[in-house]
Amino acid sequence: MKKGPHPGRIAPGPMSEAPKPAATVVVIRDASERLEVLLLERNVGEGAWVFPGGRIEAVDRALASDDLGEAARRAAVREASEEAALELSREALVPISRWITPKVSRRRYDTWFFLCSVERDVEVRVDGSEIRSHRWLEAPDALAAHDRGEMPLAPPTFVTVSWLADHARAAEAIQSLARAPYLTFRPRIHRTPDGACILYPEDAGYKANEMERPGPRHRLWMLQEGWRYERTPGG
Repeated sequence: MKKGPHPGRIAPGPMSEAPKPAATVVVIRDASERLEVLLLERNVGEGAWVFPGGRIEAVDRALASDDLGEAARRAAVREASEEAALELSREALVPISRWITPKVSRRRYDTWFFLCSVERDVEVRVDGSEIRSHRWLEAPDALAAHDRGEMPLAPPTFVTVSWLADHARAAEAIQSLARAPYLTFRPRIHRTPDGACILYPEDAGYKANEMERPGPRHRLWMLQEGWRYERTPGG
């Protein structure tokens, strides 16, 4: 069976400058059995599957009077329109997390993640330039496709889809994630004999940089046999 993306692809590079502000929107809808999430296939590199999103541009900041949170909402809405022809409301976006790329990465971003639901019959039209194609998938199916190597997901995408896998309907997911603690992810990458493990700030081993320290767990295992998101109470 074909395995998922090799953990070694998280390759350190020269120290980069401060992370560039960015925004992304996780678009979900109700299907017949469970909620589905929209994933877009990038038209560059290895064709990673992502949520609509991109850098916060000068026009977003200008329209938001330099309020970064509002600029992030505007950027998420603009990118959804440009990449997938989706017309979303800024007011409907629910902030769910913030991801800051590690300092060892070649390119660094400080990305605001929002969640939004749409009607089942909404039409998605990809731009054909940045985005090659799109798919609506139930969250468990997207995770399984990733582990088969069919739909490579970046760690933030994998973790967010894992959150969605815990919910059956869009309204339930939005209510739950809106009430959940707002997490800022500053990943720390640890190599293991068969892959890598990323620790997040709520993990007991994060501050001391010790994977085996007893306590709550909040981490992503990226192993040859597959990826696994681990979060225990307190993590």
